[in-house]
Amino acid sequence: MNVKKMPQPNTGIKCVVNTCHYYGTGDHCHAEKIEVQSPNATTTTMTDCATFLPE
Repeated sequence: MNVKKMPQPNTGIKCVVNTCHYYGTGDHCHAEKIEVQSPNATTTTMTDCATFLPE
């Protein structure tokens, strides 16, 4: 079985979306980089993590 190892967690990014592929124990994001979209957002609810990948 070929298991792909996740990159080290980015401890500077808190993520509580436990249905995301990049979610890690302690609410850390394991993505190498993240992309947040909605260029004209004026509130946090108007933003969107484009890096989200369903588990």
